Amino acid sequence: MRPKEISLNIRPYKEELDDDHIATSWNTPLREDAFALTDEQKIEKIEIHIHEIMQTLGLDLTDDSLSGTPKRVAKMYVKEVFSGLNPKNRPQTKLFENKYNYDQMLVEKEITFYSHCEHHLVPIYGRAHVAYFSSGKVIGLSKINRIVQYFARRPQVQERLTVQIGKELERILQTESVGVVLDANHLCVAMRGVGDTNSKTGTAYFSGKFKDENIKREFLNFINSRQALL
Repeated sequence: MRPKEISLNIRPYKEELDDDHIATSWNTPLREDAFALTDEQKIEKIEIHIHEIMQTLGLDLTDDSLSGTPKRVAKMYVKEVFSGLNPKNRPQTKLFENKYNYDQMLVEKEITFYSHCEHHLVPIYGRAHVAYFSSGKVIGLSKINRIVQYFARRPQVQERLTVQIGKELERILQTESVGVVLDANHLCVAMRGVGDTNSKTGTAYFSGKFKDENIKREFLNFINSRQALL
């Protein structure tokens, strides 16, 4: 079965989104002392708190299956799923000359990402589709994937994640023309609350040439197609 197409009915970024989600900034809210502790110190503190949560829930932490869980969760938070909070993990990118003078959009689609909803700390997962027009420089394709993963690996709202990817690509590529579309499942909707397992959320960021309706439609048609643009 062909996957559901991404339509133009996607929610663009704006500062005030709706009654439930207010975005004060596209930057992730962090305290000034966010990196005063080392990763090892953070793991130690988080382990203590996870242990207390599990204990409060009534779990027997002397059981072989559970005894190592607080440490495993703490390491996962710091080293893996929330590693994008630490700027030292920001992908290092190298620019290359656009030797072929390629002046059409470059598209990297179907980038799988995993994130966590900052309201309930449950997973968000989906696909990112990214495009840009070169201003004279290009980057390796794998670096686009790494940029998506870096910003996904932190507590997020999808709108902010979309904007962060777009603005980072503008900064690195020194271009004003970037398009980003995210199509994602939110487990805070599927496994709690309304319990809807079928709905998806779409968000988009368009700048420069991508604000032109024809170019925007070309990008969306391309990410909905199964074959490369000929």
